[in-house]
Amino acid sequence: MKKIVPFILILIALQSFQCENDNQNDVITEEMLNNKRTEITNYIGQFSCSATSTCNFIALGSKPCGGPREYLVYSNNVDQNELQQLVSEYYTMDSTRNVQTNAISDCSIVMPPENINCIDGVCTIIN
Repeated sequence: MKKIVPFILILIALQSFQCENDNQNDVITEEMLNNKRTEITNYIGQFSCSATSTCNFIALGSKPCGGPREYLVYSNNVDQNELQQLVSEYYTMDSTRNVQTNAISDCSIVMPPENINCIDGVCTIIN
């Protein structure tokens, strides 16, 4: 019995090393990223705003030096959980692609939008 317990612990430990994310081995292409971004923007585009107070923004992507690549604006009428899931998937894909391609960037910080307005039913960043 004393020999079985360490054996079981070793098996569990070895198995935990096999539970790494298999998706990290999948090559993420620029096309895959573009398709996911299009999916996100199409989803956001289904929902209109009625006032500026119903608009919000969300960080999208992962720059190699850290931080988001950009911010998207959207109407609060979206399903927040669905949007967060899509954005999270994009972030994971973008981060994986950065590692796979040894990507570099200018390391500049992309700031969140300061002025968002609802214009003709569309949440819009005002520069």
